[in-house]
Amino acid sequence: MSGLDVPNRDHIGAFRGEPRVQGINVGVGTVVGVVSSEVLNELRIFNTTLQKVIGRLDELVPSGAIPNEDAAAAVLELCGWAHAEWVRIHPFVNGNGRTARLLANFLAMRYRLPLFVRLRPRPDGNYAAVAAMAMRGIWEPTSMYFAEQYLQQLKRPEDG
Repeated sequence: MSGLDVPNRDHIGAFRGEPRVQGINVGVGTVVGVVSSEVLNELRIFNTTLQKVIGRLDELVPSGAIPNEDAAAAVLELCGWAHAEWVRIHPFVNGNGRTARLLANFLAMRYRLPLFVRLRPRPDGNYAAVAAMAMRGIWEPTSMYFAEQYLQQLKRPEDG
């Protein structure tokens, strides 16, 4: 959160629903995130699902292997789902989008895909629209957006 305007520094790092940020509800535009009292439960469900899917992907893409086209598509789908769910749950008062993009990039790196979505500033194009859909629980457009960004990244010349 360094360099960002944060109205209340006590909120940094706390999940909504914890005592110091209990009852704070947030949203994107007119769409409200998960109610603060449900955030911790939603995060438990998210973590359980994420771990199961990673376990299946680990079987499909052995450690150190470069994923084939089908496996890369599965990884990008996971990146989109994980990002969208994090945005939908909106566990923090601020910084959810950056955290969701970091999570998507972490998953890409885990499976040896290039980083394809920037953390700051917020990505261009349809990113805002797919994030708004994610707030409504519609995650598939995020996966499609990430697949487009991934393909664009593959077309860029390598640095250095």
